[in-house]
Amino acid sequence: MVADLLRLKLTLLRNGLRRSPWQLVGLAIGALYALGLVGTGIAGLVLLRHADAATAQTVVVLVGAAAILGWAIVPIIASAADMTLDPARFTTFAVPMPQLLAGLALAGLIGIPGAATSLVALATVATWSRGIPAAAGALAGAVLGVLTCVVVSKIATAGTAGLASSRRFKDASAIAFLIPLVLMGPILAGLTRGIAASTGFLAELAGILAWTPAGAAWALGGDLAAGNYWQGALKFLIAAATLAALAWLWKLLLQRALVTPPYAGTAKKKSSGLGFFGLVPATPAGAVAARSLSYWLRDPRYAGALVVVPLLPVLLFFQASQTGFYGILQAVGPLTAFLLAWSIASDVSYDSTAFALHVSTGVRGVDDRLGRAAACLVFALPVVLVFSVAPMFLTGQWQLLPGIVGLSLGVLFSGLGLSSVVSARYTVPVPLPGDSPFKKPPGNVAQTLAVQFGGMAVLLLLVSPEVLLVALQLAGGGPVFGWACLALGPVLGLALFAAGVRLGGRWFDARSPELLAQLAVNR
Repeated sequence: MVADLLRLKLTLLRNGLRRSPWQLVGLAIGALYALGLVGTGIAGLVLLRHADAATAQTVVVLVGAAAILGWAIVPIIASAADMTLDPARFTTFAVPMPQLLAGLALAGLIGIPGAATSLVALATVATWSRGIPAAAGALAGAVLGVLTCVVVSKIATAGTAGLASSRRFKDASAIAFLIPLVLMGPILAGLTRGIAASTGFLAELAGILAWTPAGAAWALGGDLAAGNYWQGALKFLIAAATLAALAWLWKLLLQRALVTPPYAGTAKKKSSGLGFFGLVPATPAGAVAARSLSYWLRDPRYAGALVVVPLLPVLLFFQASQTGFYGILQAVGPLTAFLLAWSIASDVSYDSTAFALHVSTGVRGVDDRLGRAAACLVFALPVVLVFSVAPMFLTGQWQLLPGIVGLSLGVLFSGLGLSSVVSARYTVPVPLPGDSPFKKPPGNVAQTLAVQFGGMAVLLLLVSPEVLLVALQLAGGGPVFGWACLALGPVLGLALFAAGVRLGGRWFDARSPELLAQLAVNR
C-alpha cells in the first residue's frame, strides 16, 4: 500500500506536467532555482567541515530549527496550497492507518521542497565527517530531522483543515503572509543589526535550541564530534520521542479527518442594495466597472496587489536609510502607478469561467476594457497623486514635483491602456477564484515572465518621453523640463489610454471565444 501511494503521487505529478509544455518549462525553472539554493547550502555545509566545532554546531542547529519552523508555518499561512494526496480523498477507502501514515509521510518527500530539504540535511554528514561516530550521529539526526519536518507539516495541514475550509481564513492568511514577505529586507536587516549588537547571541540560541524538539536532531553530529556521548544520547532520545509524539498526534488528526471531513459549505448572507452597481452609470461599461470594483475589494487575489502598495514607501525608505540617498523616495509615485496599472493585465485570467458572462451577453470590447480600467482608476489616481506629493515633504525638492506628477500620471494612463491590450490578447494561469493567491498551476513561470517582461519593456518605451524630461531636469536642465513633463504626461498618457482601450476592445471582440477557451484550459 505504501508503494501504491508513492506511485500515485508520482503519477499525479507526471500527468500534471502533460497538460502543457509551459508547465514542464516552469517546473524546470523552479528545479534549477532550487538546485542553486541547494547547491549553495551543500557547499556551505561541506566548507563547515574545516571550521571549528562550535561554529559548525551553531550553524547546523539554527538552520535545522529554521527548516522545521518553516515546514510548520507554510502549510498554515498557505492553507489553500495544493495537496496532491489530500487525506480527505481517502475517506471512502479502507486503507490501514499505519500504511496510510507511512505512505503520506514518504510522499511528502516527493517534490522540490522535500528533495531540497533531504539533500541539505544529508550534507550535514559531510560537515561532521570528522570521525565515524560523528558522521553516524549526523546521518541519524538528518533522518530524524527530515521526517520531523514532514510530519509537522502534515499536522499543521490536518490541524487547520477546518480553518482552511473557511474563505475568511484563507483570505486573511494569504494576505498576512504577503506582508512579511514584502518586508523581508527590512526585517532581515533589523535582525542582523540586533544580532551583531549582541555578541555570542547566535551561539547561545543554538545551545538552547539543541535541547528542544526543534534542534535536538541537528545537534547529534556536533555532540558526538566533541566527545559528548551522553549529551548526544539524550538528544537522540529527545528527537526520537518528538517524532513519535508528532506521529501519534498526526494519527489522531488524520483519523478525525477521515471520519468527519471539514465542511466546505458557505453560510448564506443577506444582501441589501445594489452595492457598486447603484453608484455607477447604468451602462455596460458602468456595470463592468462595478463588477471589477467588487473584485478589488472582495477577492484576495486582487487584495494582494493592494497590500503591496502601502508597503512600497516603507521599502524605499528603508533603502534610502541604508544608502543615505533619500531622493529615491521620489520614485514612489511612478512605481505605484506602474504596479496599479499593470495589475489589470491579468484581469481576464482572474475572471476564470465567469468570463463566459461577458461572452454570452455580448458586451462590447470597448465597454469591457473601459469598465475595467475605470474601476482601477477610482482608487489608483488618488493614491498615485498622494504618493507623488508626499515624498517632497521629506526631500524638500519641490522643484521636482511637476515632473514627478507628470511622469506618474503618464505611467498610470499609459499602463492602463497597455494592460487593456495585453489582457485582451494573452491569458496566463493564475490562482482560481477562492484559492490562495500563492496557489498557481505548475509550469506557468516561463509564460508569465515572457508576458510580464515584454509588457514592461513596451511600457518603458511608451513613457520614454516623460522619463527623458525628468532625467534632463535631474541633470540640471532647470524646472522648465519638469513643467513640460507635467503638460506632456497626462496628455500623452490619456491618448495612449484611449488607443489601448480601442485596440484592446477590437481584440476582445475578435478573440473573446478564444479567450474563454484558454481560460478553460488554464482551469
